[in-house]
Amino acid sequence: MDADELAQQFRTGDGLIPPRLVSLMIDHGHVEKVRRQAGEDWNCAKGWARMLIEQGQRDAALQVLAPFVDTGWWIAASTAVDILEGGARPEEAIALIRPYTEAANFFAMFHLARLLARNDRSDEAFELLRPHIERVDVASVLVEVTAGLGRDEEVAALLQARIDAARDRPHCMRYVEPSNAVHLLAVVRERQGRVDDAVALMRTSELTSNYGPDELADLLARHGRQDELRAYAAEKGSLTAAECLAQFLEERGEVEAAIEVLRPLVRSGSPGPAEALANLLARNGRVDEAIEMLRPVPYSITDDYEHRDYFAERLYTWLADQGRVEEALAIIDDFAVQEGGMSLHLLRQRVRLLSDSGRTDQAITELRVHPESGCWDGAELLADLLVRAGRLEDAIEVLQPVSGDGDGSNQNLLEELLIRQGRVEEAVAVLRTRWRQA
Repeated sequence: MDADELAQQFRTGDGLIPPRLVSLMIDHGHVEKVRRQAGEDWNCAKGWARMLIEQGQRDAALQVLAPFVDTGWWIAASTAVDILEGGARPEEAIALIRPYTEAANFFAMFHLARLLARNDRSDEAFELLRPHIERVDVASVLVEVTAGLGRDEEVAALLQARIDAARDRPHCMRYVEPSNAVHLLAVVRERQGRVDDAVALMRTSELTSNYGPDELADLLARHGRQDELRAYAAEKGSLTAAECLAQFLEERGEVEAAIEVLRPLVRSGSPGPAEALANLLARNGRVDEAIEMLRPVPYSITDDYEHRDYFAERLYTWLADQGRVEEALAIIDDFAVQEGGMSLHLLRQRVRLLSDSGRTDQAITELRVHPESGCWDGAELLADLLVRAGRLEDAIEVLQPVSGDGDGSNQNLLEELLIRQGRVEEAVAVLRTRWRQA
């Protein structure tokens, strides 16, 4: 075996039985096939090793992985490291992983740093990471592994130095930029109990944006600073800050106050605030109100079916949970009228809703008469319904003519069904055909 070849094979999947099929083979009793392939197929080796560990044979599992580890391939080594640590053998795990860090493998460095910290050797983790503090990923792990170490001032000084040094450097995601370091320094100050300092730092950070979590809002909420949080949410006018305030109030039992925080944003007509308020209502047992809040949203989205479907499926779920399946089906039919016919993507929602409500036979009948039921994605959908009805052989027959068409998901399902029916060699043959076609 060669480490580069193994790495290439792992990246592409070429020549490997996919992990999901290995798991299916084990779950359905085809363990001998996995064992035979374990000497040359990494996924089979890993699956076989996992099975041995479950049986208490940790040394045997390590022997299975040894040929792969001996090549110097990092993925195999990291798996063996985890097995050693799980068996209360941290010194062996550390000894195995350390050479990889000396080769400037940062994944190995992070793995070792966390391993050292978990085994009361955080000072060593600190010294391992400190020379590479200019990297944002290293700085983040350094802050993580030094929690409770008593060296927060040293960590803070390192971060402050990066802030000072980085401000005049062109942007580069690999290195610690001022906003990254400010955020990490705020984390350190917060865990020191210096919350005022952390808040002041976060107010200067670019991470308090309208996209993703609002770190400053989260910080204020964690420390119960309601007045500041309310003022900040009003100042920002963003959904993320408002949601943080609403969640804070909701957790204190002030549901009506939380609703009033979100309601002004709903008036903008944007789907996000409507979804946030609907979710809040649903969490508090007010599902009918949540449904009415969300009902107009899918109709307002006319240029992006995926975006519309996201909100529509949430609406269908709530309606079905309330026993209002016919209302959900009527919404799908409305969309079909708007589109000039029942497209396959709408029919997919309709038949799954029917099946989820115990009407799988009706769903199968409706799908079979659709013009696109014979194409690869229609066949996959039909096979899925047949599986739900317990008709696995019928599902296999539907999939075989279109195997290899489309995005390959129908082949995945076909391989799975063949294994479930005990037809392992056929499943592997389908997989090998895919490799040849690729």
